[in-house]
Amino acid sequence: MGRKWNNIKEKKASKDANTSRIYAKFGLEIYVAARKGEPDPEANRALKVVLERAKTYNVPKAIIDRAIDKAKGSSDEIYEELRYEGFGPNGSMIIVDALTNNVNRTAPAVRSAFNKNGGNMGVSGSVAYMFDATAVIGLEGKSMDEVMEVLLEADVDVRDIVEEDEMVMVYADPEQFHAVQEAFKQAGISEFAIAELTMLAQNNVTLSEEGQVQFDKLIEALEDLEDVQQVYHNVE
Repeated sequence: MGRKWNNIKEKKASKDANTSRIYAKFGLEIYVAARKGEPDPEANRALKVVLERAKTYNVPKAIIDRAIDKAKGSSDEIYEELRYEGFGPNGSMIIVDALTNNVNRTAPAVRSAFNKNGGNMGVSGSVAYMFDATAVIGLEGKSMDEVMEVLLEADVDVRDIVEEDEMVMVYADPEQFHAVQEAFKQAGISEFAIAELTMLAQNNVTLSEEGQVQFDKLIEALEDLEDVQQVYHNVE
C-alpha cells in the first residue's frame, strides 16, 4: 500500500474528547442502520458493523439500546445519506458524509463551513476518486507476525499489514471488515483499538503551518455540524 491512515492519532484522541458529540452521532447511525433492516445485528450486517465500530469508542450500552429501541418503534423519521466533496487550503481534499432528515438544512451548513474557513465545495466526484474505501483494524499489544499468522490461518485477504503508532494496522476491502474481525475473534482477540470503515487518500499532502491552522479550523467546523457523521481528508 505504501501509505498510512493519516487519522490514527486523531481518532485515538477523539475517543477521550467530545464524547457526547461522538455518542450522539453513533446513536443516529445505529438508528438508521437498524431501520434499514432487522434491528438485530446478527440479521443486519450494516448494524453489526456500526456496533463493532461503536465498541472501539466505548459508546454506552444505554445509547445503543435506545437507538435500537427507537428503530423498533413507530418513529417515522427518514434520514438520507449524503456525501459532499470539497477543497481546503492549498488544494487539500475533503469528503464529508452526512445523515440528515432535512437536506435543505445540511447542504447550506456544509457549504458555509467550507466558505468561512478557507475552503470551497466541489461537485460530486471532484474529490472522491482520489480516495479508496477501506476497512481499518488496529490492534495493540500484538506483533506483525502474530497478526499475519491469524489472517493466513483464516485465509482472509487484506491489502496491507503495517506497524504504525505502536499498533499493528490491517487494511482491507470494506467487504472484508467483518471477516477480518471474525478471524481475530476466533483466535481469541476480541478487543480492537481501531475498527473503522474509512476513505483513505491515495496521496497525502503536507500543509504549511499557516495552512494547517486554517485547515484544522475547517475540519472542526465541519465535524461540529449536527448532520455530519464523518470527515475524511488527505492532509498528513
